[in-house]
Amino acid sequence: MNIYEVKTTGERVAGNPYVGRGIVIGKTSDGTKAAIAYFIMGRSENSRNRVFTAKDGAIFTEPFDPAKVADPSLIIYAAVRQWENKLIVTNGDQTDTVYNALPEGKTFTQALATRAFEPDAPNFTPRISGMLTFDKGDFTYEMSILKSLDSEGSDCARYTFSYPTKAGLGHFIHTYVTDGNPIPTFQGEPERVVIPSDINAFAADIWANLNDANKISLYARFVDLTSGEVQEKIINKNKIGG
Repeated sequence: MNIYEVKTTGERVAGNPYVGRGIVIGKTSDGTKAAIAYFIMGRSENSRNRVFTAKDGAIFTEPFDPAKVADPSLIIYAAVRQWENKLIVTNGDQTDTVYNALPEGKTFTQALATRAFEPDAPNFTPRISGMLTFDKGDFTYEMSILKSLDSEGSDCARYTFSYPTKAGLGHFIHTYVTDGNPIPTFQGEPERVVIPSDINAFAADIWANLNDANKISLYARFVDLTSGEVQEKIINKNKIGG
């Protein structure tokens, strides 16, 4: 096993029926941009009834058909927010936990120490999070997973990973290993992935390789490290407006 092997994110998810929700963070291969991607998958009608929308500089999950929402508590949230030089991306309302803690001088890790995995027994879905910190024309990034200590959900294990940047390299963390009952939780370190220099290629590689029946939405963002210019791409399986 080559622990330094790097694959595209599409190669990491191809043929896997259910990796759940996933976060990718890294630097483009030309070394000029920060890159993030966040995607959601779903098996239930409630989970599949979602789209990504952009509002006030943030990215939200919202119901595609409000009449079909059974329980909004774990599926409707701000997925991406920015505070000063920090860009936050998570798979739940812990986005707001981090966003609200930063002005108080707390760190990413300190903010997430107040949270745990989702209370959706028997799966105990992990909370996955990432944060980029921009400084002096570059950035560093952190990734976190909060997951159940055991099959009973008796306590929470918290893992944080911190990375410098390297052109063309990113890291990918997702909630599940694959489909199952209960669904097996992600194990080990975030996976090493290729970050191309074109946002359309980046997004298309992920979207095309996610399981077609279970994929719901994808968001990708590139941030130019010199100008701060932002490129964004949203792909929703549920087509807004038709």
